[in-house]
Amino acid sequence: MLKEFKEFALRGNVVDMATGIIIGGAFGTIVKSLVEDVIMPPLGLLVGGVDFTNFFLVLKEGKTPGPYAALADAKAAGAVSINYGVFLTATLSFIIVAFAVFMLVKGMNTLHRKKQAAPTTKECRFCTTSIPIKAVKCPNCTSELGA
Repeated sequence: MLKEFKEFALRGNVVDMATGIIIGGAFGTIVKSLVEDVIMPPLGLLVGGVDFTNFFLVLKEGKTPGPYAALADAKAAGAVSINYGVFLTATLSFIIVAFAVFMLVKGMNTLHRKKQAAPTTKECRFCTTSIPIKAVKCPNCTSELGA
């Protein structure tokens, strides 16, 4: 059983997947910092100096009655709240990560298409046999193929 596990773990696809997960986790941390520390502060400044993490709706007040100036105050008081500002920030992080992954996959697909060799044969449209790509007449059914 240990031998089988070793073969499984050292198979190329598993190692590649593990590497992708580790790099993806690190990339997620970078994007989270980008959103919270670089994008959201100027965006908050544009909408009147508001911190998006402090957008919340109190459903039930905590031990100390509100209003609460910040989400941290509401949490400290034990209030039940809907934290839509935090959700907005997480959604923006997701969109950035999804876009980066899309661009990476698109780049990989472009490279993959470039690596594929040009076909050397084509199919005769009359008898469906494989013939050289430059053939103008099928050697099997003698049909004219055109240029």
